[in-house]
Order: sequence, then C-alpha cells, then structure tokens
Amino acid sequence: MNTNESEVVNNNADENNTGKNEEVNNQAPDASEQNWEEKYSEMNDKYLRLYSEFDNYRKRTIRERADLLKTSGEDIFKSLLPLIDDIERALKSNEHAKDIKSVNEGLSLIHHKFNQSLKQKGLEPIPTVGQPFNVDVHEAIVNITAPSEDMKGKVLEEVEKGYTLNGKVIRFAKVVVGS
Repeated sequence: MNTNESEVVNNNADENNTGKNEEVNNQAPDASEQNWEEKYSEMNDKYLRLYSEFDNYRKRTIRERADLLKTSGEDIFKSLLPLIDDIERALKSNEHAKDIKSVNEGLSLIHHKFNQSLKQKGLEPIPTVGQPFNVDVHEAIVNITAPSEDMKGKVLEEVEKGYTLNGKVIRFAKVVVGS
C-alpha cells in the first residue's frame, strides 16, 4: 500500500467512526432528555402532592381554629352553671325568708364558691390597698394627701378591683393613691 491508499483508508475509517460517534451522540441526548423529562415529571408530581397536602393541612387548621374559638369558653360556662343554680335557689328561698342572717350566709357562700371557681380557671384579683402604686397593674383615679408619711406613693383605697388571668392583666385596678 502506498501512502495515498493508506490515507484514503484512514479517512474512510475516520468517516465511519465519526458517523458512529454521531449516532451515539444522537442517541445519548435522546436518552438523557427522556431521563430528564421523567425526573421532571416525577418532581412535578411530588411538588403537586406536597402542595395539596399543605393546602389540606392549612384548611384543616383553619377549621380547627374556628371550632376552638367557638367553644373556647365552654369550660368556664360549665363551671358557672352550678353557681347559676345556687343563685336561683337562693332567690327562690328569699321570697319567703324572714331571717336576714341566713340569707346573707347563703349569698356569702355563693360568692365564695364563685370566686373559687374563677380562681381555678386562672383569674386572680390584684392586691391593692397598702401596696406601692404600680403602673403595670394599677390605674390612679385620684391622688390625695397621705394620712401619714409612710403611705406616700401607696394605694389608700380601691375604687374598682383589678384582675389578672394566668398572670396577664385583663383589668387594671382603679385606685386612690397617697401623695
């Protein structure tokens, strides 16, 4: 073989190899493309499922929150029902009562039971008379001259009771402060 013939053979071999490589290259992108499309559809499916699950969770929590708000005071009302019964019995017995002392005793017992019921639910009165004035829990209605030097800046009288519910002030105590 001469050099020209070997060059022709080599060129033909290169052309054959190039053609094969192009076929392989043409097949590889198709397979790769198909693989990417499968991954894309799988990821899209996962995304849609996750989105649906989250949307259902969000709707469920909104419903649960609405139900909770509707019935949030149920336990308090249940604890007050026996007190309403006691008051109704007291009113009925007062219609024919001649002894004021027993009526007062009955009312005092109902008052005590009512306060205990509220205390169990976390309601506490704010201590006032004799305490130093505290703007976080007290509301000064009037400042008057203190009867003694040690009562300056302290609460002299309570006009309206203040309350905390589980440590949070829900009504400030209205007080008279010595100055």
